[in-house]
Amino acid sequence: VQLQASGGGSVKPGNSLRLSCEASGRPPSRYGVGWFRQAPGSEREFVSAISGSGKTIEYADDVKGRFTIARDSAKNTVFLDMNSLKPEDTSIYYCAVDFQPLGIRTDPAAYNVWGQGTLVTVSS
Repeated sequence: VQLQASGGGSVKPGNSLRLSCEASGRPPSRYGVGWFRQAPGSEREFVSAISGSGKTIEYADDVKGRFTIARDSAKNTVFLDMNSLKPEDTSIYYCAVDFQPLGIRTDPAAYNVWGQGTLVTVSS
């Protein structure tokens, strides 16, 4: 399985971006997908995740109400809609696959495959 993350860019505070994470190769029939971010000098932190069925979703507290995760299973793609962006959202965003199909895991160590990251910069 390979992951391709895209959609990053440079925006002003209050604006929006949509990140995409497309899986290719031979993904399993069901797999969880998580979004994480890592700013320079900081550890990688959990942002959001969606279970294999799409029925279970979780967000980090500081993005709740602003970010929305969704998946298009037919296209093996997971989206992260980021609204009301803040300067503190500036980071490299990574998507990752968790081969466990059930539930949500927020620990980066639980994820099996990682994409290359896409840079999000929020600045006036």
